[in-house]
Amino acid sequence: MEHVAFVINPFSKDGKYQNFVSELRSLLHEPKIFISRSKEDTQDFIRQQWQKTDIFVAVGGDGTISSVAAQLAGTHKILAAYPMGSGNGFARENGFGKDVKALVRKLENVQSKTIDAIKINGIFSINVSGVGFDGAVAHSFEKTVSRGFFNYILATVKTFFRFKDIQVDFLNRNYQKLNGKYLMLNIANTRQFGNNAFIAPHAKLDDGKADIALVRKFPLYAAPGFALDLFRGKLGGNPYVQYISDSAVTFEVDSDQWHIDGDVVSIKSPVHMEVWSQCIRILK
Repeated sequence: MEHVAFVINPFSKDGKYQNFVSELRSLLHEPKIFISRSKEDTQDFIRQQWQKTDIFVAVGGDGTISSVAAQLAGTHKILAAYPMGSGNGFARENGFGKDVKALVRKLENVQSKTIDAIKINGIFSINVSGVGFDGAVAHSFEKTVSRGFFNYILATVKTFFRFKDIQVDFLNRNYQKLNGKYLMLNIANTRQFGNNAFIAPHAKLDDGKADIALVRKFPLYAAPGFALDLFRGKLGGNPYVQYISDSAVTFEVDSDQWHIDGDVVSIKSPVHMEVWSQCIRILK
C-alpha cells in the first residue's frame, strides 16, 4: 500500500500509539508511518511525499486531522483518519472508528466523497471551533498533565464557575439583532464537539454553510437539561441557544481565546468566517 501514508501525533492518547502501529504492521507490509512532532513536521512530510502518496491518514484527535486536512484542501489527495483524541468529533461524524482492520479495508477500496471546510480569519477548521466558554476550557485543558474525557470534564466544571460572558457584535446588518452577551459562540462544520456532544445538531458537512451556535449563559438549575439536550442532539429546541446558518459572517468579540478543532489559538477581532465549499476529499 505504497500510495498511503500514516501521520501520527505521538502526543495523542497520552502517547500510547504503539498498539495502533503494531496492529497496522501486522496487517500491512512496511506501511509508510510518520511520527509528527509539530504542524511544521506534518507540512514538511506531506510536501515530501506528495508525488507518491494519494491518501494521507491522520492518526490523532481533531486537531491532528485538521492539520493534515489543511494541506490537502483544494487538491485531489484523499484524507482518512484513525481517532486517538479526547473527543474525536470529526472521526465520529465521518465513520472512522477504532477498528484498524476496517480502516485497512477502506484504504483498499478507495471510495471518497467531498466535504466543506471553514476559514476563520484565514485559519483552517474542519470540525468545530469556538470562542468564549469552550475556548477558555480548551486553554485550561491544554495545561493539564494528561488528557482524556475525565480531565476535560474537570476543566469544564472549573471554568464554568469563574467564566464571564463574552460580548458578540455582528457586522452583518441582518444579524445585528443578535448582538449581546453570550456564554460561547461556536462555528460548526460538523454536528459535534466530540464524545457525541452535538453542539450543532443540524450542521451538514457538504451544504456550503457553517452553523454558528450562540449559547447564552444559563442558571445552574438548567445545566442538567442543557447537557441532556447536548448529548441527545436536541439543542435546536433549547431556549438558551440560537443558530445562524451561512457561508460567510463577520463579527467582533471581546475575547481572543479561541480553539480551532480543539487546538488553542489566539484570534483578534474583527473575525471573518467563510466556508470553503467542497474542498476536501475524504475516504468513506
